[in-house]
Amino acid sequence: MSYYLHFTFSKYQNMKRQELQVAALRNGTVIDHIPSAKLFEVIGLLHLQEMHSSVTVGYNLKSKKMGNKSIIKVADKFFSDDEINQLSVVTPNVTLSIIRDYEVVEKKEVKMPEELIGIVKCDNHKCITNNEPMQTRFHFLGKERGTLQCHYCNREINLADVKLV
Repeated sequence: MSYYLHFTFSKYQNMKRQELQVAALRNGTVIDHIPSAKLFEVIGLLHLQEMHSSVTVGYNLKSKKMGNKSIIKVADKFFSDDEINQLSVVTPNVTLSIIRDYEVVEKKEVKMPEELIGIVKCDNHKCITNNEPMQTRFHFLGKERGTLQCHYCNREINLADVKLV
């Protein structure tokens, strides 16, 4: 019987070490507080399926703040401002943690910028951005309204209906 207990404890220790190996991130980015319904959209948006480095995904995890959440850990990847701005359209208020040598060196909450250039497609077929080779440009009208406004045709688009370029 003591052999069995020793074996179980040893097996438990190995499982804990394996969990730490998966969870630990030497360098990279952790995207936390993703609404679980948006997880696969974020994966597609950031093209994580094309990454050659390690990507760890946690889906439908318990969260005091959100009820359920998802999390993504991407090894050796630090996202550009453009990628973060795209992320803000799909999942505003996620948290990004930048990891270097296993330590969090920067932590920031992703917020919608006041202006989005070349990120959102205008749904007005007559808009110049749909008829000429030029980047789209939208203004964020505020969290309360939850809408973006096209700089060129003034069309307002609800954040829930946004299509990315």
